[in-house]
Amino acid sequence: MAGAITDDRPSAAEGRQGMPLIVTEDVELLDDLLRLCAAAGARPEVHHGVPEGRGRWETAPLVLVGNDAARRLRGAARRRGVVLVGKDQDDSGVWQRAVEIGADHVLMLPDGEQWLVDRIADVAEGVGRPALTVGVVGGRGGAGASTLACALAVTSARRGTRTLLVDADPLGGGLDVLLGGESADGLRWPAFAASRGRVGGGALEESLPEVHALRVLSWDRGDAVAIPPQAVRAVLAAGRRRGGAVVVDLPRRIDEGVAETLAQLDMGLLVVPAELRAVAAASRVASAFGMVLRDLRVAVRGPYAPGLDDHEVARLLRLPLAGEVPTEAGLSDGGGPPGAPRGPLARFCEGFWERAAVRGEAA
Repeated sequence: MAGAITDDRPSAAEGRQGMPLIVTEDVELLDDLLRLCAAAGARPEVHHGVPEGRGRWETAPLVLVGNDAARRLRGAARRRGVVLVGKDQDDSGVWQRAVEIGADHVLMLPDGEQWLVDRIADVAEGVGRPALTVGVVGGRGGAGASTLACALAVTSARRGTRTLLVDADPLGGGLDVLLGGESADGLRWPAFAASRGRVGGGALEESLPEVHALRVLSWDRGDAVAIPPQAVRAVLAAGRRRGGAVVVDLPRRIDEGVAETLAQLDMGLLVVPAELRAVAAASRVASAFGMVLRDLRVAVRGPYAPGLDDHEVARLLRLPLAGEVPTEAGLSDGGGPPGAPRGPLARFCEGFWERAAVRGEAA
């Protein structure tokens, strides 16, 4: 197995930027470390001692040193990001060896496997600004929240932004259907029900259906499957780590899974038709979601009832106004996805993303 790793090594320096470095001659330990690297979506470089290649020891984002190899690294230059890894829980000398090589951490397998997978995944995916994550919820049934969520995602992707659209409502019928992508190949929510710990962002993106230049995480047409909160947390965190934009279509109820989703949102949009009954229903939704979501704004949809306009609806709900959501003809006639180019809904979404980008730069 070690020999296969050396054969697969990229020759260009830029190809190694996210590759951890493993230093060990312990075959059993190496097998474990390679398995954990695979789980994190990383291809490591393996050596028995300090690499001979110029600068590799200094530039590797993470160095995993087997307990057997510590003595061979005593003269190596000190650097951050070194983890001394062993399997003998009763080895009292491991701490002295860690000090001698300047290790940041001492890790014993198998107890520390999840921590190590997370750390490897961090360096494999890189560290950048997380995706701007926006949740959309209807003030009442039929408010048009799903349509707006799809339009926001389609517009974001059209702008060249990496975009993920997440359907968080298992009873909504599936956003992939609304986008015309119900037959697109890829995984749906039930496939992630058993997810625990960390999900690789790149692996998640590649596994999902691609529709209108964006990735969609929706539901299949099978029986309803409960997604545990920890799985929701892991999947959304993976989507956010890739950067760009994440748009989430939310149900109007809050359960443990929805609470996990709300905890990762940067902003929420409450879509409210401009009628008194809708405003009354939306006030309850706003009260519940506002307890969890710090930045909740109202997007008002006409036509307007007598005495109401978008500013009055926002005042009644005591929420900042995100704008007026225009009606777009042809959506129910198979005229393309919500947010068609140059349409009124696309113009609303363009303005929203432009304001959101300014807000993100100022944060």
